[in-house]
Order: sequence, then structure tokens, then C-alpha cells
Amino acid sequence: MEAVRYNYIVIEGNIGAGKTTLASMIAKEYNAKLILERFADNPFLPKFYQDPSRYSFPLELSFLADRYRQLKEELVEQDLFVNFTVSDYYFMKSLVFSSKTLEKDEFNLYRQIFYIIYSSLPKPDLYVYLHVPTERLLKNIAMRGREYEKSITAEYLAGIQESYFNFFRQNPDNKYLVLDIANINFVLNSEDYAKITEMIFHEPLKQGINLRNF
Repeated sequence: MEAVRYNYIVIEGNIGAGKTTLASMIAKEYNAKLILERFADNPFLPKFYQDPSRYSFPLELSFLADRYRQLKEELVEQDLFVNFTVSDYYFMKSLVFSSKTLEKDEFNLYRQIFYIIYSSLPKPDLYVYLHVPTERLLKNIAMRGREYEKSITAEYLAGIQESYFNFFRQNPDNKYLVLDIANINFVLNSEDYAKITEMIFHEPLKQGINLRNF
């Protein structure tokens, strides 16, 4: 296995973009430690989709606490038998989603708490963002059949996408690789997957946003 120049890579993207799938494929091929978000265990998530105004704040606080706890535990642990770490989310996901779900006063308080905690976590060497049109996201969400996701709208997904790019622009010191995967299928086509890994591991990338189309 060739040397990998990153120690910590995050695969990010909207709901249904394929983050977990890509992170898992990379971890298997490159012998990487895999960190997957434990969202399925959150008791507030189904309630939030049924009544967002009532459950948005406890949902976001619970995600904040759980993401911090998981990343702190996983990233501190050293594993000498893997080449690097890859995750299907990062802590900044909390800020991205809360900006669209919380009222202004709640979000201002939440943001203060977020940045206090954010500063204590290791930062990824590379953020990979999977950019997918909302129509395809809705199809992907429908195909996986999670009952509590049935109420997700195109407008909500568009807002989440906007929040991700706001974070990227407001934190230009990080390295972001934005992959427009609208016209490829890296799950069913090995050549498409190879193109993605080539961009991640071999292309020279600058700080800020690096946009790649297929």
C-alpha cells in the first residue's frame, strides 16, 4: 500500500449524499480507521421530524454532546495498525444543521457553546464534500426507507447545502475538496470510485475550497 499523505480525512455532504458509503469503501481499501456517526441512537431525531419547533434545540444539543464524546474518544485512541483515520462526519456538522433548525436566539447561544468545544478537537487534514442535486438526494433518502426521513423537503436540503458552504467560506484556513458527483456513481462503477480516490489522495490541493467536476 502506497503512503497516504493525510492522517485524518472527513467525508461530508448533505443527507443522502453517500458519506457513509464512501468513507467505508475508503477505509476498507486503504486500511484506515473508520468513524461513523451514531445518529440512529438519538431518541430526539424521529420526534424532531414530527415536531421541529419543539424538539430542534434538545436534538441539536444531544448531537453536539454525542459527536464531541465520540470524536474525542476515537481520535485520542492511537491504532498502530491503520494508515489513517476517515470519518463520515465532523463536529462542524452540528453548526451546519443547527443554523437551519434553531431560532435566532437559540442559535446564537448554541454557536457560542459550539466554538468553545470545537477549539479542543483535532482538525481534519482534508474535508471531502460530496455535492449532489437535491432531486437525487430525495431519491436516495426514499430508497433507504427511514420512516423519520419521509418529511424531509427539497427546501430543507437546499438550506443545509447553503450552510455547509457558509462554513467553508467562514473558515478558509481548512482544506476542502468539493466533489460534484451528480453525473457519476462511485458505488456501482469502480472507475468512478477510482477517480474520486485519485483526487483525494494524489491531486495537489490548496487551502480553502477546491472544486472538482466529473
